[in-house]
Amino acid sequence: MHKHAMPQEGSDTFNDQVRIVLVETSHSGNIGAVARAMKNMGLGNLWLVNPSSFPDEASYARSAGASDVLDRARVVSSLDEALADCILVMGTSARGRKVPWPVMAPPQAAAMASEHSAKGRVALVFGRENHGLSNDELQRCHYHIHIPSNPDYSSLNLAMAVQVICYELRMQYLRGLEEGESSAYLEAMVAPGDNGWDVPPATVNDVEGFFGHLEQVLVDVNFHRRDNPRQLMSRLRRLFQRARMDEMEINILRGVLSAVQKAAGTQQSGKKHKPTAEPSADEGRE
Repeated sequence: MHKHAMPQEGSDTFNDQVRIVLVETSHSGNIGAVARAMKNMGLGNLWLVNPSSFPDEASYARSAGASDVLDRARVVSSLDEALADCILVMGTSARGRKVPWPVMAPPQAAAMASEHSAKGRVALVFGRENHGLSNDELQRCHYHIHIPSNPDYSSLNLAMAVQVICYELRMQYLRGLEEGESSAYLEAMVAPGDNGWDVPPATVNDVEGFFGHLEQVLVDVNFHRRDNPRQLMSRLRRLFQRARMDEMEINILRGVLSAVQKAAGTQQSGKKHKPTAEPSADEGRE
């Protein structure tokens, strides 16, 4: 069905930790072209969310020898499934959203993705060929990536967009080889996942559970109306996503939410949040 693949260059950090996520790709040939772009730059972790057609002959034909990337590709039914175990999510987007989101160009995005790949899984998300990612999907991202193309002709083919980002990742990888290992004593510790941080970063699944719990509590105390939401949850999402929470912080916040529900008499039987690690008395306060 397809040509034998050339060996994949070894790079555990990038191959295993950085995943390229394509959402509802319409043309299977574009999936093959993306696989080729990835392998050109030493990447091999491809996730597909509800592709219209895959696998098929067109995808393997367009991969031009990167069939091993397609062979290992994961097909999932939802974006949440593709992101659940990631600690950093970055989605490609045009500028000009109603609620501005943290946005950066490909070189800065690649540097951040490379840094975080040493701490946990990183997802780089690309949308549909005709209209990209939805607002809801973009709100799943910590940061947006904007490729500063010609404003008079800004539309990029899906594989071209992936190639731009993968090239910047490749440059980060090569620079890392040249620099060698840095002293642990000189490394900054500013966020979960950094060397010396006491608790692992919260996963996307943990954070989504918190956002669902938070919204329910705001409804319970009559602060938020689902039938007239305005921008409340979007702005709260932006606030908490900027904080880059760890697992203990999520547990403490959900414990607070459960206490609010109990005090308000709105906590349903069997719905009480059970943290994965119970904080001690000292950990829950300054």
